[in-house]
Amino acid sequence: MASRIEQYALIGDTQTAALVADDGSVDWLCAPRFDSPAFFASLLGDDDHGRWRIGPAAGGRATRRRYRDRTLVLETDFETPDGTVRVTDCMPIHDDHVDLVRVVQGVRGRVTMRTELIVRFDYGATIPWFRHLDGALHFIGGPDAVALHTPVKLAGENFRHRGDFVVHQGQSFPFVLTWYPSHHRMPRAVDPHRSIAETTAWWRQWSDKSGYKGGWPELVNRSAITLKALTYAPTGGIVAAPTTSLPEWIGGVRNWDYRFCWLRDATFSLFSLMSLGYIDEARAWRDWLLRAVAGTPDQFQIMYGPAGERRLTEQELEWLPGYEASAPVRIGNAATLQFQLDVYGEVADSLFASRRMGVPPDPSGWPLYVAVLEFLEDHWQEPDEGIWEIRGPRRQFTHSNVMSWVAFDRAVQGCEEFGLGWDIDRWKKLRDQVHADVCEHGFDPDKNTFVQSYGSQALDASLLMIPLVGFLPCTDPRVIGTVEAIERELMSDGFVQRYDTTEGVDGLPPGEGVFLPCSFWFVDNLALMGRVEEATAMFERLIGLCNDVGLISEEYDPAAQRLLGNFPQAMTHVALVNSACNLSAVAGPAQQRAAKV
Repeated sequence: MASRIEQYALIGDTQTAALVADDGSVDWLCAPRFDSPAFFASLLGDDDHGRWRIGPAAGGRATRRRYRDRTLVLETDFETPDGTVRVTDCMPIHDDHVDLVRVVQGVRGRVTMRTELIVRFDYGATIPWFRHLDGALHFIGGPDAVALHTPVKLAGENFRHRGDFVVHQGQSFPFVLTWYPSHHRMPRAVDPHRSIAETTAWWRQWSDKSGYKGGWPELVNRSAITLKALTYAPTGGIVAAPTTSLPEWIGGVRNWDYRFCWLRDATFSLFSLMSLGYIDEARAWRDWLLRAVAGTPDQFQIMYGPAGERRLTEQELEWLPGYEASAPVRIGNAATLQFQLDVYGEVADSLFASRRMGVPPDPSGWPLYVAVLEFLEDHWQEPDEGIWEIRGPRRQFTHSNVMSWVAFDRAVQGCEEFGLGWDIDRWKKLRDQVHADVCEHGFDPDKNTFVQSYGSQALDASLLMIPLVGFLPCTDPRVIGTVEAIERELMSDGFVQRYDTTEGVDGLPPGEGVFLPCSFWFVDNLALMGRVEEATAMFERLIGLCNDVGLISEEYDPAAQRLLGNFPQAMTHVALVNSACNLSAVAGPAQQRAAKV
């Protein structure tokens, strides 16, 4: 049976992350950063592209697994006819190297276990040299080196290393895998048991800072931990996902690299973090944003590397067949070269929202804001590629101009709330001009709905943002008509599609799953409209898609009942948190941004 992404759990050290399957195999790990080349890449190929399995010699999948309470320390239980074993996995928090710690513990009886280590650097392309040195297995290839410390004897054959060992009740066998730059001395091996204890304590100390008091606390806090795990700690940037090229449709070509930081996630992430009480993380994300976009607004990109890198050249890795043969496998992302107006509104809104929510202001924030406004003043009427990064002709997307309105609206509010000495009359005039333009050209009176782009009759789930950013109140007949049209035409088995891709209208072949963040936005719209019972029911359906350890991806195939897209997806977890807050409080993120009726 093909591996489904629901079978994966995430472990990480807030600089990179690994995916562990429920058969005990680590199938994806990049080092030393999220966007570094993977040395376990079987996720996008087969075993020979790199993986590390620890599980019963007879095979089989986990009987039960869970994270230790309030942590990212994973425990996987395997029950066999002869006994039960537990594999505990974690990645300790380091600055200069990457450790993957795995401890096998006998719980009941005796079980024959097997470990198989296949190291392949550069996304499975490079078979490394290996040698035994100082009681460890060492693998070296170009800039990368990996060392394995364990008392278990491993034998090498066909560039694979395998070892069988018997675990009795009460026994434990430790494994420590360390990545480090090949031109450095190998770091001293960590104590595995102590590392697990310290990593457990670190995550619990972080989790205990949460001030969330609403419903669904376990799942909301799991989402918070996932967002922390996807934060590149040295800079505060939050990557969209730790993976690349997991398909939006099995066998399709919509396979993108998501190991970067998107500007449009800024405001959503800020509200999510602040709603949970994580002010330091919100400030770090805001500071990353200011550093990343430093320069003139015409140089803005829609995404950057974890440290703010601009060159994210897209290329295809032809030697990897792709997840379930969904080729091509891509690294880098050509969408970084696109022009997308909505990111200017997101940057402006995040700067305004961070100050309103209590994040200490940065001196460079407001000059940047003014520069954004002046750029938009001259460019807001230009066509762009839009929020969904259309790989086709540019258009005047309704959502893009709504977000241009957001930039001018927050400038007006900033003048009024914070006494900023800006030309408020100028920004009011532009705000009203953009608003009128959207209502005239982005609305179809015959269908009683806003449309994807000017002159089009197509629907788009991004239109759900209209009441969520305060462009119009949720009681406006045009908003109600839009929500009803999306419910009627873009709903699939109770979930929301981004837009109709059946004709390949976005420059790509048709086919993708329903889009889960948009489905959470629909929940938020229902909540704003007072349809709380319906909103709660839909929210419950959505969170039911999370896998057994509380993780969720970007898209879902209702027919096959499987998650799709890169995994886990930060934007979906952010949307989950925000919807939970909207349903649990009278002043959740949607209520805070909504238009005053």
